[in-house]
Amino acid sequence: MEIIQIVGLGLLTTVLVLIIREQKPMFAFLLAAFTGIAIFLFLIGKISAVIGVLEDLATKAEINLIFLKTILKIIGIAYIAEFGAQIVRDAGQEAIASKIELSGKILIMVMAIPIVSVIIQTVVKSLPA
Repeated sequence: MEIIQIVGLGLLTTVLVLIIREQKPMFAFLLAAFTGIAIFLFLIGKISAVIGVLEDLATKAEINLIFLKTILKIIGIAYIAEFGAQIVRDAGQEAIASKIELSGKILIMVMAIPIVSVIIQTVVKSLPA
């Protein structure tokens, strides 16, 4: 029941942040940021297992692993951009958080170009001449 541990850590940190914020706002922010990083590191093993299963499925389905790796990179960019934006937003910097999200979207679009071009080529080849 890892979710109970994660929620427990989140609730405990929230209470501590609310108490500490009055006296030391910078320390409260750091505590919240490090808790988010700790939760992310706790989940790295789970993420790795999911990636392994997806790679096995792609190999069995004879899907080019380059496409799977690109999709996984896109998903990673989305999660990292969201995580970073939330931390910056917690510090009260909404404008910077928005820029992080925009950067993530642009990087996702750039990463998706090869997949989109293959899809378009496949559709064009299947159309009657």
